[in-house]
Amino acid sequence: MPTKLTTELQFLKRFDDLSQDVALTFLYPATHRFKGTPVTELRDHYFNFHQVYDHHFDGLIITGAPVEQLPFDQVDYWREFCQIISWANHHVRETLTECWAAQASLFVDFTVPKRLLKQKLFGIFTANLSPVQDSAGGLIKMPQSRHSASVLDRHHLPGDLRILADSKEAGPMILRSPRFHHTYITGHPEYDSDTLAKEYYRDQKKRRKIAAPQHYFINEAAGQVNYDWQTAAHTIYQNWLNTIAN
Repeated sequence: MPTKLTTELQFLKRFDDLSQDVALTFLYPATHRFKGTPVTELRDHYFNFHQVYDHHFDGLIITGAPVEQLPFDQVDYWREFCQIISWANHHVRETLTECWAAQASLFVDFTVPKRLLKQKLFGIFTANLSPVQDSAGGLIKMPQSRHSASVLDRHHLPGDLRILADSKEAGPMILRSPRFHHTYITGHPEYDSDTLAKEYYRDQKKRRKIAAPQHYFINEAAGQVNYDWQTAAHTIYQNWLNTIAN
């Protein structure tokens, strides 16, 4: 996650709205070189993998990271990531990964490759929700912000992998493997209303080639956005917690 504190607060807010009481433990990859945060500060406020190795947890969430344009094995903490995914199979009841972490774990679990997109997938996208994920079925919306996508054949998925939410524009948005007790989310349900706007303005300021996020602004000049994925985010995370409780 490029903005650690912001992402942590987003998850805290989303889980604070759910029916179960949740205590979060934050973990950092010890093999990653952090540019803006001193290692001493990380050690004071976060755990590393070796410190929790002998512990068992109800759930594990691995967030996205702005490394999706790199081959998996060129990410500096790739080996540690693979170790964590393997460890979770025996120490965690349910795992949830998002964005790049979902692509990476699909590769670890099922050898699903990823491909670079011609244009960044950026905006709010609608998906059909499977009755397996929600008894009412229906539609959900989710923020997406990524330069790559997993290469999946919807009609011939590997192993027991199943698509729970599928979008015509953005592709599969929620997948699940009962065997691995793993839910893979290709976007960011946790995003606040202004997160995509901040990314957009940041890239504009850096003179990067960036199109306005799709299906997001009500009035771009005034910075007004349509925050219409909040209910979907609640449903997604609540269903995941319910899976742990069952």
